Amino acid sequence: MDALLSWLFSSEEEELYVLDCLAYLMAFMAVCTFVTLLFENVPYGRYATSKYGFPVNARLAWFIQELPAILVPLCLVVWTSSAKTSLLPNQLLIAMYFCHYVQRSLIYPFLIRGGKPTPFASFALAIVFCMYNGYMQVRYLSHYAEYPAHWVTHPCFIAGSVLWLFGWLVNVHSDHILRNLRKPGETGYKIPTGGMFEYVSGANFLGEITEWAGFALAGHSVHSSAFAIFTTVVLASRAVAHHKWYLAKFEDYPKHRKALIPFLF
Repeated sequence: MDALLSWLFSSEEEELYVLDCLAYLMAFMAVCTFVTLLFENVPYGRYATSKYGFPVNARLAWFIQELPAILVPLCLVVWTSSAKTSLLPNQLLIAMYFCHYVQRSLIYPFLIRGGKPTPFASFALAIVFCMYNGYMQVRYLSHYAEYPAHWVTHPCFIAGSVLWLFGWLVNVHSDHILRNLRKPGETGYKIPTGGMFEYVSGANFLGEITEWAGFALAGHSVHSSAFAIFTTVVLASRAVAHHKWYLAKFEDYPKHRKALIPFLF
């Protein structure tokens, strides 16, 4: 793996420059995605459509598309000279990243009950994004990120870590609620209740947005910030679309419930 990176980059300075460029590109992509999502929903799940390619089984799609987010970083940590992985802040941030994606790729797909197929275009783009982001996040953290002494006791790291954990728990719990809405043999959509769904329609999205916002605060880098911004753009749009869909679908949908931010929005 070191040989491949040496072939791709003439120096560590060049690779770090590329990593920075990838982060700024992701932030720019977030802006473009925001504009696009004003006119169309992300085409998977209940918004899937055949114009974006043939359908891929939901379980298979989630497993395969998220797997590069584990495999690429794992190769970087195990098979490269990861100069910073002995440092506690870097270890904890990498652990946060892996904790999310182990759950998302190796556990979540196999708990899905039914699930609408994913259009191939969305599936393929997700694979590319997971490779892109996995390399950017973990290569920076494992080889380049330098933090002040005692960074783990800094208010930004502590607050970010707490936010990350809260978001991760909300995300996992909300997915559990959604999976168990229907009893065996039942079909159709139901109104989710319990947990953060009592306050917002997109509780699972709120959890993941909070998770990566905390990661960005604790990581204190343009790379983690760009990822948090991109995630917020995509998932906030999806939360708003879900909220409008629920209001149109169910006459008895709770009127006090917001789309994404409790009591506000």
